[in-house]
This record gives sequence, structure tokens and C-alpha cells, in this order.
Amino acid sequence: MRASRAILTAVVLLGSMPVLGQQSGYAGGPWNFAASASAQEKKGSATADPNYVIGAQDVLDISVWKEAELTRTVPVRPDGKISLPLLNDVQAAGLTPTQLATEITTSLKKFVTDPQVTVIVTQINSQRIYVMGEVNRAGAYPLLPGMTLLQGLSSAGGFTQFASLKKIYMFRTEAGKQVKYPFNYKDVVSGKRSDENVTLKAGDTIVVP
Repeated sequence: MRASRAILTAVVLLGSMPVLGQQSGYAGGPWNFAASASAQEKKGSATADPNYVIGAQDVLDISVWKEAELTRTVPVRPDGKISLPLLNDVQAAGLTPTQLATEITTSLKKFVTDPQVTVIVTQINSQRIYVMGEVNRAGAYPLLPGMTLLQGLSSAGGFTQFASLKKIYMFRTEAGKQVKYPFNYKDVVSGKRSDENVTLKAGDTIVVP
């Protein structure tokens, strides 16, 4: 009988306890704070370089202070433009985030009093290189600052057994024309042709035959 009363008392006590996160002063509890912090990280800048030039397929966070209906995250279209309320199409590619913010601010002055605009690059999708052919992981890879052709190849996870290491080449578009750069992997790693290990640019395509 005493055991039954003890169990009943415990059940009553548990039922009367407030749920963590619903107590006054918790504002949703520590889990909501963590989720909020995570969301802020996802909205963070993808680059701290003030000279970064926006390109097609990048994703931008356009924030207009105290104008929630004008604040949004938008992708840069293949034509280099973004779509914004009131302004319609705005050229973004070829500008730095600061330059774009200035352009948007100037345009919004026709509709908003003293607009304050912030532009943050949240995803860098325009700065990519491509590796294809006899490699373990062909595909597109982010272009890192100062990345060389040899480093670009390392992103693809090594060569297959059929790779012709002396006949690798890279395509680059220059002045509207496609230029082919030879790359002899064995000579480069042995130090014989270090000049072939050029610094990569966005859009370069490395081919391993």
C-alpha cells in the first residue's frame, strides 16, 4: 500500500513540474538559442574579402534596415542580375558587395526615405573550377585563393589507373577564345616543369585523358 502511494505521489509531482523552456524568463529555452545561433551562422558571409567581385550563381543577402518587405536572399541569375521589389532587375555581377549596396541605396531613394542597405555574399557559386576525365571524383570544385593546377587536381581525389599523366591539359577562356594549357604531371611533381603549374582562375577546366 505504501509503495502504491509513493508511486502515485511521484506521478503527481512529475505532472506538476514545468516543462523546461516554458518557464518564465527562458524565452524558449537554450535549444531555441542554439537554433537561432545556427541560423545566424547559415546567414553569415561566405567571404570576408571586401574586394570580392560578385558573379553569376552567387547567393546574396540583401538587407534594408527597417524595411522587412525589401529584405531578402536572392541568387544572381546567369545574366548577372538580381530581382528586387520596387527596383525589378539590378546588375550585381561585376560589382563588390559594397558597390552593389551603394547602387541599391541610390535607386531606393526614389521610394524609401534614407535607405540603409547591406549586401552579404552568403554562397559563392561563381568561383569554381572543373576537373573531368580519368579522376576519382570528377566535378566542380570551389576555387580557393592562390589555388594552382596541381592543387586543383588534388581536389578530385587522385587518378584512375587509366589516366595519362603526361598529357593532362587545362582549358581557359581568354578574350572570348578557349586556350589550351598543357600539364605534364610527372614532370611538374619532379620539378622539371614548374611553370606549367599555373594559378587557376574561375571557370578553368582541367582534363585528365
